[in-house]
Amino acid sequence: MDVILVKWPDEFERRARLDGEGVPRLLLVDPSAAPPTLGDCLEDWIRMPAPDEDVAARVASLSARGDRHRPSVPAVDADGVLRFGDAWVALPPVEARLTHALTERFGSVVGRSALARVGWPEGAPRRNALDVHMLRLRRRLAAVGLAIRTVRSRGYLLERA
Repeated sequence: MDVILVKWPDEFERRARLDGEGVPRLLLVDPSAAPPTLGDCLEDWIRMPAPDEDVAARVASLSARGDRHRPSVPAVDADGVLRFGDAWVALPPVEARLTHALTERFGSVVGRSALARVGWPEGAPRRNALDVHMLRLRRRLAAVGLAIRTVRSRGYLLERA
C-alpha cells in the first residue's frame, strides 16, 4: 500500500485529510517543531534530516500495516461499485442488489428466494433469470478476487477466490 510523505507541521491540513481517508502517512518533522501526537496505526513520524534507509524502513513498516488494515469484507456502494481490497468493479443495478445481499452475509449461504426478492423487488423473475445473473456476477467478481459458490438446494455463498 502506498505511503504518503507529509511535511510536519507545514502540511497539517493534508495530514488531516489523509487521516480521514485512511491513507498511511509518514510525517517528516521539521527539526524545530514539536513531534506530533499520532492519530492511528497508519501514521508514524521521523525528524528530518534523517538517513534515507531510516525513512525507507518506516515507509515499509507503514505499508505493511496498511495492507493488514485493508477491509477484508467486500462492500457495494450506492453507485453499484463493489470494492474489495485495492480492486473494484462497477455492477449493473440488478447485480449490485444481488451482490449487496451476498456481501451482507459474506461467507454464509444466501437462499435463492432471498436473492430473488432482493434482485427483483417488484416481483419474482423467471427461474433461470437468477441463474443468468449469478453466472455474469461470477465472471465480474473473479476480477476482484471473489468467488460465488453454489450450495446445492440452498443458495449461494460469496467468499475469497
